[in-house]
Amino acid sequence: MVICVAELQCREVINICTGHRLGFVCDIEFETEDGCIKALIVPGPCRYWGIFGREDDFRLPWECVERIGADIILIRVPGDYLRRKREKRKWW
Repeated sequence: MVICVAELQCREVINICTGHRLGFVCDIEFETEDGCIKALIVPGPCRYWGIFGREDDFRLPWECVERIGADIILIRVPGDYLRRKREKRKWW
């Protein structure tokens, strides 16, 4: 089964251990040598109705992916999620 990166962005990520909906894939990390996917990146939740930006992104290792369906991606992460720092945008 071959999946395009753009197709992954249309799928919602759900943790089957807790039942939490994490959001939609916004980016991926991959190895440059062999092209294998290392992790899926999902934006963190909004802070205070989105006025104060977002929390750090979720970094979900590829090994945690259980199933990729037509419209969702099921992952198994029993503990806390790994976070990736959001890059600060400069206004000048």
